Amino acid sequence: MSDSKSIPQEPSIEPQRDVGETASMDPETGVRRGLKTRHLSMMALAGIIGPGLLVGSGGALSSGGPASLLIGFGVIGIIAFSIMQSLGELTTLYPSGGAFTKLADRMVDKAFGVVVGWNYFIIWVAVLANEYNTISAIFVFWSDKVPLWGYFLLFWFAFLAFQLLGVEAFGEAEFWLALLKLGGLTAYFIFSIVYAAGSLKGEQHALGFHYWHDPGAFADGFRGVAKVFVFCSTFYAGCESIAVAATETRNPAVAVPLAIRQVFWRIIFVYMGSAFFFGLTCPSNASGLVSATSKALKSPMTIAIQNAGWEGGVHLINAFIFVTCLSAVNSSIYIGSRTILFMAQDGKAPQFLGRTNNRGVPVYAIIFTNLFGALSMMNVSTGAGKAYNYIVNLSGVSTFLVWGSISFIHIRFRKAWAAKGHEIDELPFKSFWYPWTAYFGLVANAFLALVQGWTSLSPFNAGNFVDAYILLPLFPIIYLGYKIFAKTHFWRLHEIDLDSGQRLDLDLVGEVSEYPVTRVHSKSSTLPLWRRIWDNF
Repeated sequence: MSDSKSIPQEPSIEPQRDVGETASMDPETGVRRGLKTRHLSMMALAGIIGPGLLVGSGGALSSGGPASLLIGFGVIGIIAFSIMQSLGELTTLYPSGGAFTKLADRMVDKAFGVVVGWNYFIIWVAVLANEYNTISAIFVFWSDKVPLWGYFLLFWFAFLAFQLLGVEAFGEAEFWLALLKLGGLTAYFIFSIVYAAGSLKGEQHALGFHYWHDPGAFADGFRGVAKVFVFCSTFYAGCESIAVAATETRNPAVAVPLAIRQVFWRIIFVYMGSAFFFGLTCPSNASGLVSATSKALKSPMTIAIQNAGWEGGVHLINAFIFVTCLSAVNSSIYIGSRTILFMAQDGKAPQFLGRTNNRGVPVYAIIFTNLFGALSMMNVSTGAGKAYNYIVNLSGVSTFLVWGSISFIHIRFRKAWAAKGHEIDELPFKSFWYPWTAYFGLVANAFLALVQGWTSLSPFNAGNFVDAYILLPLFPIIYLGYKIFAKTHFWRLHEIDLDSGQRLDLDLVGEVSEYPVTRVHSKSSTLPLWRRIWDNF
């Protein structure tokens, strides 16, 4: 079975006249278009954020110190911004099933789509395992009468049942949980300011930047900074998930650009705010932070509350982390299941995983993805800290590979767009500072994927080295293996299909259905620089 080398057909956009039950189902993938604009916006602003950030940042703080934490979040934040600009342009125009894994087929080669899709799936099963790891550890902390695996099974079935309710339930839950997360982080930031200023009851002197001096701003010099990058890439993973959710969004041409702009504020408030205040209120040498020797996991927030003298506040922080776990596990199952669903429908995964029921729920894909949560049971034999670090390394490297691939897909798209005589003004969303952002994203991710594990070389640690670099050779091996087996074709620019996959917003059908998507939303590129910056933020 092989891909044809003939030029792919470019079907015209067929507007749908029925905006009822039929129009709410995506005809290509069988999923329901049930996500509202506010759902996608809140997913972009605070979705996915969970114990990966609130607990895992303790590992980054322990490895590198507060200055390294800020540098890591800042650098990865700039890269994430460039990736989101590329993804915004692609997803607004092509909100089709498969997101960038499908676009990899069309813009590059189906073999490239296979390797990108499976790497992206690895990210989410790794994140899912870590979230189960954390949520089970919290309940063991509260009561060890139930074994770790018992808590895992309880939550496994509970999350499975919720996912089977459908995308509307997922979107509504994510909206309110995201608001709760933003409120909780805001409260902690205020506490940090009061604590650092010495205004808490019983404080003898202001804390200030004491922990930047003792134990110090950098825990392990440049090695510490390098270690932090893998942690930070894992925390940022999920920014790109709005591309996966776009297929199930009612009005992607409105929702996706708005969500892209929300990511900028997510970077500034959630990530940079957390990096600054965690480093301000928690020492990098505190016991209990994520490390290879820790049997339990503590958040920097927990340690800060304890150091401030409020022991009872530990339970409040754990309750907050538990709430974020609900969102993070939910989102991981959602993104992972949709990724494998779309791949199965394209022949890149077992066919049965591509089926949906009459409500648009991919039951088999959800069950398959959730099964990987059992990886969290490494906690039992290796300890929570070591299990966490193993899984973080896998998801971090996969993030670099997938993000770099998105930049490459965007570059190929723009070249094909120009080669076929299209104008930039035809695009409903234009990437800010293209081509600089796209090439920066490609080079930066390739560089970080290569250097992220160099600390395992001296002194050499075979286990850490394999964990850090196993996915790098697998990327070209899977690509070349599938290409040779399936005899796929690397598309030339004039062969690339630029028309299929576009669709109108459901709430616009019937009003502007006689016009292509690219004409309905085009804007002038002659806007002044300040307006273009404003539109992108």
